[in-house]
Amino acid sequence: MIRFILLQNRQGKTRLAKYYVPLEDSEKHKVEYEVHRLVVNRDPKFTNFVEFRTHKVIYRRYAGLFFSLCVDITDNELAYLECIHLFVEILDHFFSNVCELDLVFNFHKS
Repeated sequence: MIRFILLQNRQGKTRLAKYYVPLEDSEKHKVEYEVHRLVVNRDPKFTNFVEFRTHKVIYRRYAGLFFSLCVDITDNELAYLECIHLFVEILDHFFSNVCELDLVFNFHKS
């Protein structure tokens, strides 16, 4: 089960966040900070799956954005990597080659 989805830039600004479990705002900010630190500092030669608390984060970097999904520890990582890729393809089709600015200035469309 997906716990949350985060789209963050390299500086750590969250451009899009969707939570499927109830969290307080302070906890959301803490989670976003921790996930960003986890994926940004990771060597690209390692896998795109990393344990996070009692769950697992699957992430992928496209240009300057990190797409991160937090899922249950037993879920299939490759299926979620495909899910991230499909989401990026849909955004590309919708925005005609999506970039971070499209998400910032056209937030009402996404």
